[in-house]
Amino acid sequence: MSTTLLQPGTAAPKPGASAPSDPLAGMVLLTAEGQQPRAKAAVEITKNALKRIRVAMAKEGISPEAGGLRLGIQGGGCSGLSYNIRFDSQPRERDRTFIFGEGIETPNDPSGGKPVKIFVDPKSFLYLAGMVLDFEETLMRQGFNFINPNSTKSCGCGSSFSA
Repeated sequence: MSTTLLQPGTAAPKPGASAPSDPLAGMVLLTAEGQQPRAKAAVEITKNALKRIRVAMAKEGISPEAGGLRLGIQGGGCSGLSYNIRFDSQPRERDRTFIFGEGIETPNDPSGGKPVKIFVDPKSFLYLAGMVLDFEETLMRQGFNFINPNSTKSCGCGSSFSA
């Protein structure tokens, strides 16, 4: 016989049911200027991602005023589509531009709390709407992590998916 301890105000789980894990648990999410938190028509980043974007931009010599990070999707990879991430000097005509982190300082912040811009082209946005960009740093892995609610299947490499 197993015993389940409950916090006040919680219900016992149904037998055989496992609680769904929240991939965003414990993360500090940042919402773009002019967007609602967890909006389906937006992209969000974590504070860890903000820090790493700023550090990488400084390393590449890109000022936050002059350029930003481009997120995209291209055909290919193990699961059919793969994520693409690179720096760009300016948005293209039909891009969606998201601005994050104005006044938020991160450890060893080379920008002094300046906002960063993320550019997403219209075709890629169909697959990226509602996603969260995180930066993961563990003993086994270091890199950006796309937490994408539109992904129906992904492979072990973490950089390709299908929708």
